[in-house]
Amino acid sequence: MGSKNLGESDGIFDSGRFMPDESWSYTFEEEGSFNYFCVIHPWMEGIVFVDPFIPDYPHDATGKQVEFPILLITPDNSVEINFSWEPKIIKTHEKVNFIYRFYDAQTDQPLRKLEYDIAIIQNGIELYRDKNAVSQAGGDYRQWIFEEPGSVLIKFRDIRSFGKVAETTIDLSGSSVARLGDFSAVVYENTEQTKTVDKIVQPRQTVQFYYEIAVAIIAVPAIMLLAIMIYMKYKGPKTLINQGGGKASPI
Repeated sequence: MGSKNLGESDGIFDSGRFMPDESWSYTFEEEGSFNYFCVIHPWMEGIVFVDPFIPDYPHDATGKQVEFPILLITPDNSVEINFSWEPKIIKTHEKVNFIYRFYDAQTDQPLRKLEYDIAIIQNGIELYRDKNAVSQAGGDYRQWIFEEPGSVLIKFRDIRSFGKVAETTIDLSGSSVARLGDFSAVVYENTEQTKTVDKIVQPRQTVQFYYEIAVAIIAVPAIMLLAIMIYMKYKGPKTLINQGGGKASPI
C-alpha cells in the first residue's frame, strides 16, 4: 500500500492487535516486496523485502540434494561420468566451473582421452556447444557465467574413443549413440552482484595460452643469443696497427 491508501489492507497478512512485550510472526511464501502499516496508527508504515530462498547445498533442477561427484553410467554401460561444479551454489554473474571425468564402467579405471560433444542449456535455450571436444588425462572442465536465473542442463553426447584409450576393457569403436549423459542444476539470482566482471577461459584457450608462453620462453633466449653472435662477429676485438712502421719493444 502507499500513503494515499492508509488503512486499506491487501489481505496478505494481519497480525491483529498485540500488546507491548508481545510478538507476532509471519512466514512469506513468495519473494518480493510487501508493504505494511499499523491499524491503530495508520501513518506508521513500512516495507518488507523477501529474497528468494537459496539452499546451502548443491542440488539438481528438481531440488533434490546431490553429493559430489555425481556418478552416471551411460545407457550402454560402457562409460562412467563423474560430474560436479564449483561453486556449489550457482548464481548469476558469477563464474562456475563444471568439472567432469570419464571412467571405464567395468573396471573403474580412468579413460585417458575421449572425444565427445557437450552443451549447456538454460531454460530451454542452448547457450554453449562444443563438438568434438577431447578430454585431457581422463578429465576436463567447462566454465560459464549465467546472466539469468533458472534451471540448467549439461548434456554429453556421442562419447567415443580418441586414439588409444589406455587401461580399458571396453570397446568404444561401435556406435556412440547410446553413450550419453545429462546433468541438471539451478542458477539463482545474485542479489549482491548485478553485472559480470569475470572472463570465461575454456580448456583450449588455456592450452593455447601456455603454448604461447612456452614459445616465448624458447624463442626469446634464442633470439638474444643470435643477436650476441652477430654483434661479436662484426664488433670483435680490433687489431692494433703500428703507423710508424717499426716494431714495438717491451718496456
